[in-house]
Amino acid sequence: MPNLGLHSVRNAVVALCTGAVSIHAQQLPPIHALGPVEHASKDLLGAVSAVRALPGGRVLVNDNGGRKVVLFDPALAQFTVVADTTSATANAYSSRAAGLIAYKGDSTLIVDPVSLSMLVIDGKGAVARVMSVPRPNDAGALIGGSTGTPAFDAKGRLVYRAPPLFNFPKRTGDGPMQPPVFPDTAPLVRIDLATRKLDTIGYLKIPKINMSMTQDANGRMSMSSITNPMPVTDDWAVLADGSVALLRGQDYHIDWIRADGPLQPTPKVPFAWRHMTDSSKAAFIDSAKTAMEKLREQFNAQRAAGGNAPNIMGPPDGGGAGGGMVVMFRSDQKVAAEGQAQRGGPPAGGPAPVSQALPPLQFVSPNELPDYAPPFTAGSARGDADGNLWVRTSNVLNGGSIYDVISGKGELIDRVVVPRGG
Repeated sequence: MPNLGLHSVRNAVVALCTGAVSIHAQQLPPIHALGPVEHASKDLLGAVSAVRALPGGRVLVNDNGGRKVVLFDPALAQFTVVADTTSATANAYSSRAAGLIAYKGDSTLIVDPVSLSMLVIDGKGAVARVMSVPRPNDAGALIGGSTGTPAFDAKGRLVYRAPPLFNFPKRTGDGPMQPPVFPDTAPLVRIDLATRKLDTIGYLKIPKINMSMTQDANGRMSMSSITNPMPVTDDWAVLADGSVALLRGQDYHIDWIRADGPLQPTPKVPFAWRHMTDSSKAAFIDSAKTAMEKLREQFNAQRAAGGNAPNIMGPPDGGGAGGGMVVMFRSDQKVAAEGQAQRGGPPAGGPAPVSQALPPLQFVSPNELPDYAPPFTAGSARGDADGNLWVRTSNVLNGGSIYDVISGKGELIDRVVVPRGG
């Protein structure tokens, strides 16, 4: 069973991670808040997975929870539906999550992994044409979310994290079936849409899923996984100039890929690391178990009653389902409008809701957690319009997430706290 929505759990128990250590405290810029809020949408959205700021202040929003793409006016007061699941727009959104990718100029791609197609939306929100996805087996990877935001590099090649390669052991004779072996890395690739030429530009560390398989007296097989609520993982993003940043979670440094040049590492990013004592590790596991068990009981109770049980599955870095709104902030740094859904929504390209009762969850032992809380989770990196990299760190202030703003040279130039729920 995949990891469940644990981002809110991490925030809830972050106070338990005592003994915060600032390794390069003298190099850390002060934290300042975004604000004030300029505009906020009156219409609640289901689960905003991606937002694109267009010329003139308009905002294109991908609402995976509501299964629609809408175009807001600059004041976020009104919107028009660009694509949905009804006949209103004549553009089927998808029967599940879709992707939103900035394309040439002010045009945008809407990726439908079901029909294996990509709608090209012009700057006015109209469908200009339709293209096929470059690789059918990778269609789900173009949705984004915890796997990173697909984008085009300096030479117009589409960059995305491809699905990891799974190993399915062969059954020998009458021996027991073996569970699949999940990798701990995934390739980051780029593809030319015209020639369909694909190459791998790097590998990213991902949360490893440890599976176990059991067989009952009637010969029925069942599989379960052991969840690590605090995995050390890598992340990535494409900057405004087309450079690709590979963030390394083990020591928080960045490997840069510029056009076709060699990989260029930069020094570690200064960070206030939080030390995890044995007691704080145990408390973190206990809190995660309690929170996830409540969700599991709610799911099973509603399923047993014949109701529509909530989809409690989420991406590896967490995020439970919930509503949200689009918010614009004023800042010293130029920030594209960012849609938040309380870190929510179904996982992009992830599993469908489970139809049977969920079994009790299994967690790793506390001593398997890292000695220092990882600096970020998967899907935390974004590039801004000024060529900087924004990283949502694991540190919080008054319940709000602290973002590191890193220049294209790999230098930490600012730290910003985004209010809770913003």
